[in-house]
Amino acid sequence: MNEELDFLKTLFSGSDQPVEVFPFLIQLMITVILSVLIGFFYIKYGNSLSNRKALSRVLVLVSLTTMIIITIVKGSLALSLGLVGALSIVRFRTAIKEPEELAYFFMVISIGLGIGAGQILVTVIGTLFLSMVIVLINRQKSTEVLQNLIIRFRQQGQNDLEKAIELLKKHATQLELRRLDEDEQLSEISFAVRFSSPKNLIAAKKELQAIFPGVSFSFLEII
Repeated sequence: MNEELDFLKTLFSGSDQPVEVFPFLIQLMITVILSVLIGFFYIKYGNSLSNRKALSRVLVLVSLTTMIIITIVKGSLALSLGLVGALSIVRFRTAIKEPEELAYFFMVISIGLGIGAGQILVTVIGTLFLSMVIVLINRQKSTEVLQNLIIRFRQQGQNDLEKAIELLKKHATQLELRRLDEDEQLSEISFAVRFSSPKNLIAAKKELQAIFPGVSFSFLEII
């Protein structure tokens, strides 16, 4: 019986500094709260054209994973050395396309590192400060309407695409051609477009309807 107890003690306290369960649970909750906060700001202020809601959930998982790893290895020199070797073979299978995504990944990784290392107060203050910086940087952008604009119309001439682009440029603060599909009768154009206000969006729609009778629109928010 004593041998079994000794085995269990060894099994559940295999590091030089065993982790206490209750403080560990508190750290997990703080990590989730802070990473969810960063994810909220990414959804609200991010400019990525990818699905920001989906990526915000990934940010929480990255932060939690980092926190758990740091909590485990900080109490064992052997595990710390093993982590260095393990990370040397880890790579992203898909490259991160936008610097903004990389910045948010670094934010949540920093949260995981700080909480896992026991620097809770510093991590909380740093995260709140980062949140204020994000709000200040994006304060002027918060009222802008970011849309995927898809236009479908019957071809009238060879310069239809140029006409649509020039018209949208008058009203949009940002315009990027994403896709163009054409056949003998119908054209479909997809833009990533930013308007300073909904009024400009409506004005562009009316002018397009005047130039291309029967035109159809799809405005899809990029989130």
